[in-house]
Amino acid sequence: MRLVVDDPALSDFRVADYGTRRRFSKQWHEEVVTTMIEQMKPHFAGTSNVWLAMKYGVTPLGTMGHEYLQACQALGPRLRDSQIFALEVWAKEYRGDLGIALSDVYGMDAFLRDFDMYFCKLFDGARHDSGDPFIWGERLLAHYQANRTDPRTKTLVFSDGRCKVSFGIGTNLTNDLGHEPLQIVMKMVRCNGQPVAKVSDAPEKTMCDDPAYLAYLRQ
Repeated sequence: MRLVVDDPALSDFRVADYGTRRRFSKQWHEEVVTTMIEQMKPHFAGTSNVWLAMKYGVTPLGTMGHEYLQACQALGPRLRDSQIFALEVWAKEYRGDLGIALSDVYGMDAFLRDFDMYFCKLFDGARHDSGDPFIWGERLLAHYQANRTDPRTKTLVFSDGRCKVSFGIGTNLTNDLGHEPLQIVMKMVRCNGQPVAKVSDAPEKTMCDDPAYLAYLRQ
């Protein structure tokens, strides 16, 4: 933290805590957030934990969660249209706020197919969560350009200065106690009794407890 605070070249650097689902413990998570508030202002942008944000008066930050898109598989219309349904409902609910779309619940191919010109212009950007970040970034930049959208006005991750860049850090903030952390995360597997899935661009991050449903979703 001192390296960031003491380096004038990093005056515009911002970091947010996204570590709730991967933290070592509730107490340690709170210790991390209070330390960053005390030692990293104004570099600490906020936390995705709304309770800690309220308790300490910092900005609640976050992007579209996997669970939301997974739930729309069960709550939306046809499964084929569930990602479009999720993006449309999100935009209507937040009216321009929280405008970062998550790209990896169905895989990047399916995301780009549904993320048409309307969504390219409507959302502020997209979030990388699995797969090679450089390949992901290049594909998204090309997709914006193909849809007549200037990528320099959008927010995404790892794109070599051709757009705005932001970082939300999870495990390395809230579960970095000097030992190798367990690979833990919380994801939805059922909604209203119906199976749901995350089909990741990194195969090991795919999550579903119903093989038949997963196979159907991948068709």
